[in-house]
Amino acid sequence: MIIRIIAVGRLREKYWQDAAADFARRLRLYTRLETAEVPEAHIKEAASQAEEKKAMQDEALAILGKLKRHSGPVIVLDRMGKALDSPELASWLHKNILDGKSEAAFVIGGPLGLAPEVLERADLLLSFSKMTFPHQMMRIILLEQIYRSFRIMHGEPYHK
Repeated sequence: MIIRIIAVGRLREKYWQDAAADFARRLRLYTRLETAEVPEAHIKEAASQAEEKKAMQDEALAILGKLKRHSGPVIVLDRMGKALDSPELASWLHKNILDGKSEAAFVIGGPLGLAPEVLERADLLLSFSKMTFPHQMMRIILLEQIYRSFRIMHGEPYHK
C-alpha cells in the first residue's frame, strides 16, 4: 500500500524534519510513503473572515489538486472526526489493504483548518483528539500512528 500524506505547510524546524525522516525510514519496511506539501496561506494577524475563507479556499484547491488522481481512501484529520485507538486504525488500514486498495491518503490542514470541500472529500474524518495541535506536530503524530499500525498488522511488538 502507498501511504500519501498531504499537508498544508512544510516542516520548518530541523527537529520536525529529523522526526519525519526517522519514521519515513522505519516505514520503508512496510509501505511506500509519499509526502506532498501544499503552501500555507499567509494572511495578516487581524485578517477578516473573508480573507481567512479565501486563504482556506486556496489551500483546499491545492489539496484537492493533489487528490485528483488518487483512487484510494482519503482520511482527513479533523478534531470533530471519529476517534480510533491504535488497533482500530491498524484494523481499518488492514481492511482497506485486504479490499485491494493500493493507496491511502491522509490530509493535514494548516492553522486555519480545512475548507468544507476537503472535509466532504474524506472517506474517513479521523480525530486524534478534541484538542488542536500544531500542524507540524500533527504530521509526526500521524507518522508514528501509521508506523504503529503496520507493526500491529504484522504482529510485531510496539502497540502497548
